[in-house]
Amino acid sequence: MSHRGTLTEDLTRVDLTDPSAFLHPGMEDFWQRARTEQPVYLHPATERGTAFWVVSRYADVMAVLQDSEHFSSKPGNMMSSLHKPGGDPAAGKILALTDAPRHNAMRSILLKAFSPRTRKAVTDKLQQRVDQLIGSAMAKGTFDFAKEVAEAIPMGMICDLLGFPSQDHQYLLDLSQKALSTDEDGLTAEDIWLSRNELLIYCQEIIEARRENPQDDLISAMATSEINGVPMTDDEVVVNCYGFILAGDHTSRLAMIGAVHAFSRYPDQWRALKEGRVQISSAIEEILRWTTPAMHTGRTAKAEVTIGGQTIQEGDHVILWNSSANRDEDVFPNPQVFDLARTPNKHLSFGAGSHFCFGSYLARAEITAVLKTLCATVDRIELAGEPKPLLSTFLSGYSSLPVSFVTGESAAFATGESTAQ
Repeated sequence: MSHRGTLTEDLTRVDLTDPSAFLHPGMEDFWQRARTEQPVYLHPATERGTAFWVVSRYADVMAVLQDSEHFSSKPGNMMSSLHKPGGDPAAGKILALTDAPRHNAMRSILLKAFSPRTRKAVTDKLQQRVDQLIGSAMAKGTFDFAKEVAEAIPMGMICDLLGFPSQDHQYLLDLSQKALSTDEDGLTAEDIWLSRNELLIYCQEIIEARRENPQDDLISAMATSEINGVPMTDDEVVVNCYGFILAGDHTSRLAMIGAVHAFSRYPDQWRALKEGRVQISSAIEEILRWTTPAMHTGRTAKAEVTIGGQTIQEGDHVILWNSSANRDEDVFPNPQVFDLARTPNKHLSFGAGSHFCFGSYLARAEITAVLKTLCATVDRIELAGEPKPLLSTFLSGYSSLPVSFVTGESAAFATGESTAQ
């Protein structure tokens, strides 16, 4: 298969299982063509896995996300896990990989634990943490926003929510980074496996402590709850903790990194935000649409169903490309323009339907805190080196973003490129 420059060939020859394909400058054109010419098509099998359906249009993605009668999340919700023999090992145990009615019961337990009081206790620490991180980084002059700021914000918040001791946050951040390692990181499969298992063992130890002495946190809620009169097993609680750590990290982290990168490219948008001509709440939604950190989500057909004029058979894997749906011209006028005032902005970066992201509130709170600190302290955002994009079929964004935040130079603000083409 191919992902060559012009993309004039058959769309099915573009290998979406190859992470390097997503670094190709022609991918925006590819998705536009897919939405127009073949919005639902069968991607051929590769050495990485079996054939799967590619769904690229907003309306079709939304239709699948909202159709729990015909589509299941249980076998896996990522292309890589669906390609594993037997599916994802966490199937049926983790919130993201369960179907109704168990999904509804598990989500209800977690939502009760995620009370306004708990959320306030967690978010009260957030702004102080963000101010400290950005302030310390700015003191250096030039710094890597991705590594020195963005990496620590979501992990600190999810650890607070789960109830992990603050002294363990850096250790857990290191483990989660290795567990989510991409092809570029130089880690072996054994390194990644060991990191994931170490993370699981850590969660198990915390769970045992919470069963004996429950606290006001998510782990205690899961460890002491029952579903249909049956307590959640240690295995179920462990994999859900693991899932929260990983899922709670990537969306907000990559979105805030992408926001800083976009502000450096489109300073007029940054200025509109800083000067209050654009509301932070509106800016957050455009940042989430623009960056779309999780490029896809997966489903498995439970019965024969027609989507986008194509008949999908029971057992077929369907990959929904949020990265394409969030650029759909039928829903977002001028989708290639970074417009912080865009409204309406019903992006799919948190999904839709019964599996709408459980942590969307936290992600928005984290991005809000970052934007507030930047607006209060920074005049101009400049790139100080070449950003390093992730090499992944699932996550989109940058693992490194060298920047310089300039202060006290409002009058000398440099105008620049005003729209994203």
